[in-house]
Amino acid sequence: MGQTIRIGRYIAFIVCSIQLSLFSQFSHATSQPPQAAIASAHPIATTAGEEIISAGGNAFDAAVAISATLAVVEPYGSGIGGGGFWLLHRASDNKQVMIDGREQAPGKAHRDMYLDKQGNVIPGLSIDGPLAAGIPGEPAALVHIAKHYGRLSLSASLAPAIRAARDGFRVDEYYQRMAGFRQNALQASPAAATTLLNHGAVPQTGSLIRQPELAATLEAIAKQGHAGFYQGEVADKLVKAVQRHGGIWTRDDLRNYQVIEREPVTGQYGDYRITTAAPPSSGGIVLMTMLNILSAYRLETLSELQRMHVMIEAMRRAYRDRAEYLGDPDFVSIPVKRLIHPWYADGLRAGIRMDKATESSALAAVPVVPQQGRHTTHFSVLDREGNRVAATLSINYPFGSGFIAEGTGVLLNDEMDDFSSKPGTPNVYGLVGAEANAIAPGKRPLSSMTPTFVESEHGIAIIGTPGGSRIITMVLLALLDYVNQGDATHMVNLPRFHHQYLPDRVQVEPAGFSDSVLDGLTGLGHKLKQLDADYGNMHVVVWDKRNNRVTAASDQRGNGQARVFTGPE
Repeated sequence: MGQTIRIGRYIAFIVCSIQLSLFSQFSHATSQPPQAAIASAHPIATTAGEEIISAGGNAFDAAVAISATLAVVEPYGSGIGGGGFWLLHRASDNKQVMIDGREQAPGKAHRDMYLDKQGNVIPGLSIDGPLAAGIPGEPAALVHIAKHYGRLSLSASLAPAIRAARDGFRVDEYYQRMAGFRQNALQASPAAATTLLNHGAVPQTGSLIRQPELAATLEAIAKQGHAGFYQGEVADKLVKAVQRHGGIWTRDDLRNYQVIEREPVTGQYGDYRITTAAPPSSGGIVLMTMLNILSAYRLETLSELQRMHVMIEAMRRAYRDRAEYLGDPDFVSIPVKRLIHPWYADGLRAGIRMDKATESSALAAVPVVPQQGRHTTHFSVLDREGNRVAATLSINYPFGSGFIAEGTGVLLNDEMDDFSSKPGTPNVYGLVGAEANAIAPGKRPLSSMTPTFVESEHGIAIIGTPGGSRIITMVLLALLDYVNQGDATHMVNLPRFHHQYLPDRVQVEPAGFSDSVLDGLTGLGHKLKQLDADYGNMHVVVWDKRNNRVTAASDQRGNGQARVFTGPE
């Protein structure tokens, strides 16, 4: 019997390989999309991307413009003092690559740097101020993308962001809310209080935020490339400001930073090819693990309660593995092939019962840490050549560390909190981590950012969202909706739920689900936490090849903008 099962699985593997080969051949044969599209978290950033494509740039040039502009107009979500992952597809040769511009720990960082003498985490030390900041990767990533994938000059692609920083942007209600949330941290930094607040107070809606020093830093990058940020005058100012206020950066930390091109995580879900983020993002592996578990269920035949139940159980198991195995692949050995293999998912699925929730404590125990930052940003781009970008960027907590380095306009991240400050203790997002994500000099912290492409012979979806530890489950829900014929607008506005192994709670958006379904989940033994507010800010572009139609949508929970337009062919 065992031999029969092994032979059957081998045949299934061969069939799957043939399907992937045929799909690859089909991908080369598809026509170009009839229009270009951009969906981002801010209208000014979407306009910047459209401006660049209309000027003859491609999706990669647009990605540089959008990234830099979001750094200016959405400082609570991302910035050149932060980092991210840019998932690229180049249509001319079907190259797919993830640009890893994730922050890395300074050379003087060490495993116990946020612990007191008793070995306990010091509250706030990895969140507020320059000691919480990793070495930024976004400037290096933008230079790299422009040089190796773009068509226009770096200075041309950065021009909209420089203009936005110099001329200013208007405060909206979301900015105001985020600034209120992080007001104390911003007030503690004189440069941040002057630039991002109004004499230390939360600015009124409609107020103009100008950032001339940030404009000057962006101009230095535009003129000098990598050296414009990581060497010379800007680097000197960054290091002096960080050290003056208790941080540990050195000039060598900046000089030695390099982006890394990584092979994306790929897999199959039914007829759909998935291309998604690789470590040090946990997103791709966790996403594929969940999809592999769910692939044995005919979800469309299940009731809403049954679907939610098996999806929660898949989330629980995948996030448990996240806590144990995942970290920076340049520092730890990650069994990627095993974790995303369908046979491994078979074993995880075996413990799922349809009539009862699994207690997280019943799974193999993993040491746990306090919570992961809750704000980030995402954008999706498609040009008329078929090039595409899904990019998720972050400075971690809203407004990052709250610290602006004097004379640079650069708001620094607090991504050091994404490490396990003490393995077995949750981070600011409640995520637990083990030794694989412990702090080490030059190491990149584990992330949940999950920029993703979903494609079949019928079309392509470009998906991603901010949301801290909940990013991966949001992408899962949107992906499954796309597979079930959901359109871009439906995907971004779906009601959301989330489970991350520990704490053993199902987080549910308010008013998203009926009382009967929620009661049913409780009856199965799930512990529910109904949230006070919605979460996430998803941005999706879809190319429907059957009807040769491009659509895009931005999440109604945010203030972003999606635009489909006819750019140059």
